[in-house]
Amino acid sequence: MDAGDPLRSFRDRFLLPDGVIYLDGNSLGPLPRATPERIAAVLRDEWGRALIRAWNDHGWIDMPRRVGDKIGRLIGAAPGSTIVADSTSVNIFKCLRAALRLRPGRSVILTETGNFPTDLYIAGSIGEASVRVVDDPVAALREDVAVLMLTHVNYRTGAMHDMATITAAAHRAGALVLWDLSHSVGAVPLDIAAYEVDFAVGCGYKYLNGGPGAPAFLSVSAAHWDAVRFPLTGWLGHADPFAFDPSYVPAHGVAGAVVGTPPILSLAALEVGVDLMLEAPMPLIREKSLALTEQFLTAMQARGFHSITPADPARRGSQVSFSHPDGYAIMRALIARGVIGDFRAPDVMRFGFAPLYLRYRDIDDALAIVDDVMRANAWRDPIHQQKQAVT
Repeated sequence: MDAGDPLRSFRDRFLLPDGVIYLDGNSLGPLPRATPERIAAVLRDEWGRALIRAWNDHGWIDMPRRVGDKIGRLIGAAPGSTIVADSTSVNIFKCLRAALRLRPGRSVILTETGNFPTDLYIAGSIGEASVRVVDDPVAALREDVAVLMLTHVNYRTGAMHDMATITAAAHRAGALVLWDLSHSVGAVPLDIAAYEVDFAVGCGYKYLNGGPGAPAFLSVSAAHWDAVRFPLTGWLGHADPFAFDPSYVPAHGVAGAVVGTPPILSLAALEVGVDLMLEAPMPLIREKSLALTEQFLTAMQARGFHSITPADPARRGSQVSFSHPDGYAIMRALIARGVIGDFRAPDVMRFGFAPLYLRYRDIDDALAIVDDVMRANAWRDPIHQQKQAVT
């Protein structure tokens, strides 16, 4: 299967440590080989030689929009509707406040049980709105709902929503939709323009391989460009920032979502990862993702692990999760043996599958290590019971 894999050459484009089977790209993508030299060039040739002239001479000022447009191609957004700025959390805040302003008279942010905590925390910080958390958000759509906020692929279970159907249902109820694409961009096919998605956000450090703390992105449907107003009115969101007008005039459309000076080094690293993703056909990525997850899911269930990930491939992102009362210690024991996944409280073992660098043989090798760890009860070692700050 590896010999016939049309994506096999992409593995050599990443720096992967020997003796490691990396199943955590859904949390932090590995380092692309081209990134260190790109960062070195920005430091040496752009900042080092051009100094402040690099904002013009090397296009620094255009990077949020340029990289945003590239991400827009990955998520199926209309050209010019996506921009890179800030973090996912900050972008959620900006989009929620903007959505509420577009729906005067409605004051409810609707979301689902089990959504990613930061999304819930941010929604709860918006004083003029109430947050309604339900098991079935589509059934809970009412006339008071201003915006439905959902994560496309659930961070804990890997379950994937039907974006087109849910977005259409929200629109029929008069609500806007905000999708968090952090666990799907670069891993599953997306077409937010076709689905008429109002707002979308996502991070750059998972499947986009932009590096730890890489800046996030947000996207706004062209249908809202004339009316959208963002709550954070920083100088680079001004229609003419270098006029230094004391009165704020918002830039048109998504450009108004930029707040402060772009983080050029981080943007440069993110652009490398995004460019790499754009080289790989998404249908091939999805096909291999489903094959890898199916192989691993079936084998782990045969070993007695309880899956909380949907068995239906159409409802599955690019990760597989299992609940186990000793999941934390088992994961620590696997990591010690070179199989790197991660853990989410209270009992979830997560394994991410990034098709560009994972091989089919990696699954067999990882399963052999799972067998060794469980057979030897290696996870009972006290060192694997000790909780670390990051799980």
